[in-house]
Amino acid sequence: MKKLTSRIDKERLALGIAAPLLAVVAALVVTALVILATGKNPGDAFSDMVTYGFASDSQVYILNKATTYYLAGVAVAIGFRMNLFNIGVDGQYRLAAFIAAVLGGALTVPGWIAIPLIIVAAMVTGALWAAIAGILKVTRGVSEVISTIMLNSIATAIIAYLLQPGKLARLEQGGTVVSTKPLPSSSYFFTIDAGPAGQLWGFVVIAVLVGVAYWFVLGRTRFGFDLRTVGQSESAAGASGVSVKKMVATSMIISGAVAGLIGMPTLLNDSHAFSNDFPAGIGFTGIAIALLGRNNPVGIALGALLWGFLERTTNHLEFQGYDKEILGVIQGVIVLCVVIAYEVVRRYGLKRQQQKVGAELAAQAAATKKQEVAS
Repeated sequence: MKKLTSRIDKERLALGIAAPLLAVVAALVVTALVILATGKNPGDAFSDMVTYGFASDSQVYILNKATTYYLAGVAVAIGFRMNLFNIGVDGQYRLAAFIAAVLGGALTVPGWIAIPLIIVAAMVTGALWAAIAGILKVTRGVSEVISTIMLNSIATAIIAYLLQPGKLARLEQGGTVVSTKPLPSSSYFFTIDAGPAGQLWGFVVIAVLVGVAYWFVLGRTRFGFDLRTVGQSESAAGASGVSVKKMVATSMIISGAVAGLIGMPTLLNDSHAFSNDFPAGIGFTGIAIALLGRNNPVGIALGALLWGFLERTTNHLEFQGYDKEILGVIQGVIVLCVVIAYEVVRRYGLKRQQQKVGAELAAQAAATKKQEVAS
């Protein structure tokens, strides 16, 4: 039996390596065919992407973008681990960033007090907005997909109403941009000087801490075990004494709190105000990144870096004469290839384990029968 376990573990390791390799190869092949269909040489495109993507200024850009994308991926993954589809991450982070920007612009306290207050305000806003969907699900059975989509629209409407001159915003840059009152310089988050390559956002440190907390809580605590148990089987979790409704509501609140952090790198390290051109759609990007990373903190980090790399390099390809839509095509192809590859490998691995366990049981049954005949 020990030998069987050893073989299964080795196969599991091999399958774990095979899945991402298969996804990468499939994505490269499909992407090459797409580029070829546009009349361009895919080899030149890939070479240009690698060269430009590994330039020092590109690396700083990718890390800054990956900081935001990683937080989005973790926020979505928390729901995924509970079989909850928090489609409302986009609305949660935008509303949280808006409230935090308004608060930050109004504060007159020192930065070491203002920055934590801004971050806490964003997390509380995101948590409260996500809690609406969680409460509706556990009390009325409303699908979190429907409620969070509607909450996205409501959040957008609230921001549009309040982000107007005379309310909580004002005209900037010659009357072309509407934004909240800028944060005072004392409320700027620290940056790391990378020389000619630019400034690395200090919020990457917070993103790393969030990843460590996500790994520890879900993998090393009773709460994380209960959360994963409910995600795998609500009936089994309920039978073991876990409050399923409480875990559903709690996971939505935590997911929303992390979603509240998504806009903080941009607000505290870059724009220092919320305007009508504040980044949108990052919550939906987080869904793709969580899928790429298989809800694993390290996998999500790699997915975020990959997404930042693709955004940087494919935007550059547009200036080289390639179609600008190529970014969306490549991103979609990668997500599809990853999902399909992991599912194919998962089914193959499950089939192989069933075959081996069946063979072992059959061998044991034959041995037992042989002993009975001999006696």
